[in-house]
Amino acid sequence: MQASAVFGLRALPVRPVSLRARTERCSSAARMHVRAAAPVATSFTGLSASSRGAFSGVQLKMQRKVTTPMARKVQTIKATAGNAAPAPAAKAEGGVDLKLGFYFFLWYVFNIVFNLYNKSTLNIFPYPWFMSTIQLASGVFFMVALWVTKLYPAPKVSKELIIALIPVAFFHTVGHVSACVSFSKMAVSFTHIIKAAEPVLSVLLSWPLMGEVYSLPVYLSLIPIVAGCSLSAMKEVSFNMAGLNMAMLSNVGMVMRNIYSKKSLNNYVVDGVNLYALISIIAMVGLAPVAYFMEGAQWAAGYSTAVAKVGEVKFLQMLAAGGLFYHLYNQLSYQCLEGINPTTFSVGNTMKRVVVILASVAFFRNPVSPLNWVGSGMAIAGTYWYTQAKEAEKQAAKKK
Repeated sequence: MQASAVFGLRALPVRPVSLRARTERCSSAARMHVRAAAPVATSFTGLSASSRGAFSGVQLKMQRKVTTPMARKVQTIKATAGNAAPAPAAKAEGGVDLKLGFYFFLWYVFNIVFNLYNKSTLNIFPYPWFMSTIQLASGVFFMVALWVTKLYPAPKVSKELIIALIPVAFFHTVGHVSACVSFSKMAVSFTHIIKAAEPVLSVLLSWPLMGEVYSLPVYLSLIPIVAGCSLSAMKEVSFNMAGLNMAMLSNVGMVMRNIYSKKSLNNYVVDGVNLYALISIIAMVGLAPVAYFMEGAQWAAGYSTAVAKVGEVKFLQMLAAGGLFYHLYNQLSYQCLEGINPTTFSVGNTMKRVVVILASVAFFRNPVSPLNWVGSGMAIAGTYWYTQAKEAEKQAAKKK
């Protein structure tokens, strides 16, 4: 068989050429085509999604200008490879969904375990400022170990990023310490019911600080939240005014943390795990001296009392486990938020409170009256309505 038949080339009225020479010519033509197309492909992948759409037409026009048979073969191979690419992506997409579901499961489990360890430790060692500091420090040591061993890439930190994180870390500290103080004075279940009122403060503070005005359904959703929290407080056996105030202060801290995150961190690209690690480091550095000032004189006596009750090894295990699970559940919440939209995350966070309340009631055997259950249900339902109303508001704004 002649070389012209092999490559599909039309015979030309020239002198015969050897098979080797014809093969080298065709190979050279193919290499020239690939070299010419390579810069186009490289620049195409470097563009943003919108630019890639506009640029694709230019690329197709440039490819159509090449009409040699060998170029057509190269284009056919490229087209075949392009059509086959989505299959692995679909598998990867399914894998991400499965991983996200696993993250949600661990987020719930770690949060329950933390709340049980935290309350159990506070029952024998009622020093919430110390506990808050240890919990932040546990997360810091955990992340530093990952960075040093290169099990997780360390973030690129700049002076500007640290300055932007300071107010976020401050309000995170306020929210965390206040919640811990509330847990030390009231039942875990009641503190979480009060913390379900966080959307109320979010709406009230977003207008003066962010200039955000919400739709009527969003404001109406706050009614069952406030009513539910009030009903629960009426018959709560563990009710404590200081505990109630600290739970509300925790809500203020977390709302302010979210607001400042929106205002300060939009210009920085940091993944959720490292972002929370940096917040923990700044928060721990600021909290440690304040915690010592607030409670330091009582820690030695409190330590001796706790050791006498459960033993030193057991007490240290409780401290370490509480700190570790505190960091892990917060880290997983950031990882979950990266894979879903904020509304889905809010719904998941609402349902997490339900699970934590039920688990704490079962574990600590707190007495709960029917009015407590009704109030809890109203507050949780109102929180869910709030997230749905905000999502509907966003969708309506997109259609305008």
